[in-house]
Amino acid sequence: MTPHIGFVCGSVVSRVDWTARLFSLRVKVEGLSYVAGQFTKLGMYDNSGEFLRKAYSIVNSPENYYATGELEFLIIADPDGALSPNLHTLYSGDQVMVGEQCAGFMTLEEIPSQATELWLIATGTGIGPYFSMLQSDEFPDHYTDVVLVHAVRYEEDLVYKEVVSALQLKYGEKFQYIPIVSREEVPGSLQGRVPHLIEKRILESHAGLKLDMDKSFVYLCGNPAMVRDSAQSLTDRGYNKHLRRKSGHFSSENYW
Repeated sequence: MTPHIGFVCGSVVSRVDWTARLFSLRVKVEGLSYVAGQFTKLGMYDNSGEFLRKAYSIVNSPENYYATGELEFLIIADPDGALSPNLHTLYSGDQVMVGEQCAGFMTLEEIPSQATELWLIATGTGIGPYFSMLQSDEFPDHYTDVVLVHAVRYEEDLVYKEVVSALQLKYGEKFQYIPIVSREEVPGSLQGRVPHLIEKRILESHAGLKLDMDKSFVYLCGNPAMVRDSAQSLTDRGYNKHLRRKSGHFSSENYW
């Protein structure tokens, strides 16, 4: 397969189906470089010959990529989407194109140096880049608290439980994992929308940790409505959006 301009050829080496639509692909691809939290594009030609492409965050750490030559992606097959239904047809041995350039500013180095409490809040597949950060050897030691929040519709959407368990062992008491399931009651999980849980301080109460302007930093990743409304909830409480030219308390990345 001749690669499209700006892409290189990759080969699927493994696949995990979490649900009927939610799946992960491991893709063998050479010569890339990225920072934990970044994304690249996947691409395929459709039946009419049109080249389809979309950005997907990388789930595994850079160290894991350099050791294996494989990138991992968490993907939801959207029946109304252009590319994801095609990606959903791929299995081990199938080819897919991978963007040569990885990008994105939702990385560890963008977090203000004074932050010692880190909140990583995601919906759905938006949790992927957080796993890359948390599994990276570059994850800073100075954080006293790390709270990973994953909001989904159903319990079956709470993916990578073995990775979460490994992170709990790695970071010990300073690491918390808080699942939020909106459409069914699950023991140990919160219910409701993330913006509401932030606004009413329910998330902080559950974590036993208050957001502190002097030492807390929040990343938001996933559904654009969640990102927008959660950012507004934080702004209403006096927190400022982090900019590269001006330090703030939270930053975000829309995930479709």
